Amino acid sequence: MRIWDIPAGYLNRGSLLGEHRECHGIINILRWNKQGYSRHPETRRWRGRLGALRRRHAVLVAEMRLRGYQHHSPAAHRGRPGEWPETFVDPPAAQYRILGLKYRSKDPGRIPLPRSAGALWAAHKYSVLARDQDVCREIGRRVARLGPYSSFEGLAAELVVLTRQAPSPGNLRNALDHMWGYVSDDARRLPVSSVDPGDLLARIAEETRRRSEPYLLGSVALSELGAWI
Repeated sequence: MRIWDIPAGYLNRGSLLGEHRECHGIINILRWNKQGYSRHPETRRWRGRLGALRRRHAVLVAEMRLRGYQHHSPAAHRGRPGEWPETFVDPPAAQYRILGLKYRSKDPGRIPLPRSAGALWAAHKYSVLARDQDVCREIGRRVARLGPYSSFEGLAAELVVLTRQAPSPGNLRNALDHMWGYVSDDARRLPVSSVDPGDLLARIAEETRRRSEPYLLGSVALSELGAWI
């Protein structure tokens, strides 16, 4: 039983759909006070955090839809968002290592598992930009000073915390505008300032797939932002 803390884009099909099932299972255990797995560390850390678990479910669904999977099982609970667990069963950096071992002879996820702080940051840049432009610039400068073999233990945990925050409307629009700039040269021009953010993100995803644009295909934001719109 596991609910990953790292972005769903790193999960392969089996892990993504498996976490989706586990997410519903934990919601039912906690919502109805069921005994099965009630003492499991993964279940215990989500106690009192059903609103946040529902948000994680939305993140999973956004990634599933990006990959073309059907989804017909909404999360039943309507708890308050934002109250996330304060602990991890495994730290985020360790979760990447666990997946690396798990996927040795299996298909990878949509986003390649990071081997450096730079690769990890590149995948998260637009998600952080959608939260705080100043923090985005600060992390970018910090990562640029790191060597190719520097540890990203702290950065991985920091990025999980940042992407659990709701994007502000202005920062979200700014991030989407930057993402649109990657695919707009070949696409029909849009007056992006007047386009609904959800529609714009869907258009960005469509053009990204059509053009096989590598940077955005490896972006956490391509699905993750959809869970907040």
